[in-house]
Amino acid sequence: MAQVMRLASTDFHCDVNNNAHRTADFGYSRLIVRRGDRFTVTLTFSGRGYESKRDQVCLSVETGWVPSETAGTKAKMSLSNTLVANKWNAAVVSNIGNKLSLSICSPANAKIGFYTLTLQCTTQGQSAWFDLGQIILLFNPWCPDDAVFLDDENQRKEYVLNDQGLLFQGSKNHIVTMAWNFGQFEYGIVDICLKVLDNSLNFKENQEEDYSRRNDPIYISRIVTAMVNCNDDKGILLGNWSSDYSGGKSPLSWNGSVSILRQWNRFDCQRVCYGQCWVFAAVACTVLRCLGIPTRHITNFNSAHDTDENLRVDSFIDENGKRLGKSKDSIWNFHCWVESWMARPDLKPGYDGWQVLDPTPQEKSEGIYCCGPAPVKAIKEGDINQKFDIPFVFAEVNADVVSWLVHNDGSKKQIHVNHQLVGQKISTKAVGSDEREDITNNYKYEEGSEEGNKAFVKADMKNKLSKEPEQKFFIKLRAQKVNMNGADLEVCAIVTNNTSEVKKCKLYLCAQTIMYNGQPVSECAWKQPHDIEIGPQEAKTETLQVPYSNYRRTLTEHNQILIMALAVEYAANEVLISKKVITLQNAELHIKVLGEPKQFHELIAEITFSNPMPVDLCNGTFMVEGAGLTEEQSIPCPVSVIKPGQEVKLRVKFSPQKHGLRKLTVDFNTDELKAVKSFKNIIIRPMDK
Repeated sequence: MAQVMRLASTDFHCDVNNNAHRTADFGYSRLIVRRGDRFTVTLTFSGRGYESKRDQVCLSVETGWVPSETAGTKAKMSLSNTLVANKWNAAVVSNIGNKLSLSICSPANAKIGFYTLTLQCTTQGQSAWFDLGQIILLFNPWCPDDAVFLDDENQRKEYVLNDQGLLFQGSKNHIVTMAWNFGQFEYGIVDICLKVLDNSLNFKENQEEDYSRRNDPIYISRIVTAMVNCNDDKGILLGNWSSDYSGGKSPLSWNGSVSILRQWNRFDCQRVCYGQCWVFAAVACTVLRCLGIPTRHITNFNSAHDTDENLRVDSFIDENGKRLGKSKDSIWNFHCWVESWMARPDLKPGYDGWQVLDPTPQEKSEGIYCCGPAPVKAIKEGDINQKFDIPFVFAEVNADVVSWLVHNDGSKKQIHVNHQLVGQKISTKAVGSDEREDITNNYKYEEGSEEGNKAFVKADMKNKLSKEPEQKFFIKLRAQKVNMNGADLEVCAIVTNNTSEVKKCKLYLCAQTIMYNGQPVSECAWKQPHDIEIGPQEAKTETLQVPYSNYRRTLTEHNQILIMALAVEYAANEVLISKKVITLQNAELHIKVLGEPKQFHELIAEITFSNPMPVDLCNGTFMVEGAGLTEEQSIPCPVSVIKPGQEVKLRVKFSPQKHGLRKLTVDFNTDELKAVKSFKNIIIRPMDK
């Protein structure tokens, strides 16, 4: 009786397969492939090789805690001569001596995650089983049958393979660019991203059902948005909008996702302190790109947070022009989320493509803090009855802003409705460059267009259809285009009267330091109310001085000051209001690369900073990081005190692990000055062959 074959070794050809599946950046130590495509495995047997006439070979793949064929988490494959699509199957590539090479293909809707491969060899009724090892299967945006298929190679490179990016912050008139290290290919990150799925509430409640749904990017993306925040589960980040970051790190001190994910993993899934919207979104972007779902980071300027779902945000000011924090609604100077690309077979046709996903814990969705996926096309069309959370996102880019004057006796008066303030300069990094791409037109039609009016009718916002009357008596605020942190600030209020009558009014001017989500921190300048008289076709200008000494103690790390101007006209009791957010600009960090940038060779970056502030800067720390360049480095400032005007230089050594265009990010913090950021693009020459 012939003996059953005995397996000696398995070769997963990780170098060839990982390159073919665009997963080579994970390394070659194990097999990481994308679903819906073939990969090659060579089996070496001890003694004799495979004989097709008397040996039966069966492969088995399993994923999950309780694998089953009915749940789609287990499949068996007999050998064939050719491969077929949309199921697990294996075919013989070559059979020479004791080596058997097989081509294995997974279906385009296979569950993602860790798989165990098992081999069963049977000869004349005798069987033996062998464990071939473990592989990782990811989504495949290169496969036309995959739900995340994206038919543009440049976009696939940007939204799946690019491990570096740019985020946008600031305000609509002063957009600040920040480099971010997504780092989805860094060592151990793919394991952490799959661990994120294994810590969700869905997994804890029903592991078998959870694994059975891991083929669906709709399901996976929704799990990720819930897990990036820690409000309901053992999620990754704890949000903090208080400006007190004791017990953790300021959200602006993070330069990338890698340190956050590794910290969460290292400390047994304990929440990482702290995150705000751009950090939540960036970490979600890392996880989704790592799993193979095309994803991009989005910033919406003047973003509405509509808590009561009435598609309007109420804002209150007192009689001195000071903003009151009494409303649960708010206008964030900017807010970040992500978009992921996927099919939506659960919705009516036309809503495939980019989907909004927001991991920042703002409002609950189906009982937990997550948001999306919400089709961008449905948001644009005002089709708010589709899944998921479209009314909330629609309000973020379309809500009306209603301003109220609160009198000293507690009574209030509606003084203005702004239909156009919300949802401006919606931004993402452009494909293949460091430019900002404005995608506002993806979310909303041109103001006043027929299509836009139809969308507002569908969303039950018919108030948007009425045209605002031309303003003949109004107030505007003006400031310099660039205002430096550390310098005194001057703002002009211009009251214009284009009527035929004399206007007499009382003018109030006020400045407050604010959080980036619009919440007031502290008053930093106020001008005594006084009467002004403006003749017909006349304009008058008043100035407000905001000294550095007034705002230095309460300015948050986003450097934002809200200027309010309020004019009360006596005759008709008409109230005029104007608001302006000023983002102060920090001094620059200068980065210079010394030597030839070459893969695996030591490189030096020289960082220079000059203190522009009128005060000493103490206890400075530089944070240096770059995907493929260096792990996060925390380096104390060479001097403990930087005097006004003093220059300091720091040299940082690192050895680039990857070639091509790389971003070195630098962040500098002191007791007085926070979040001075810069980045340097470095082209790394590949290692000599």
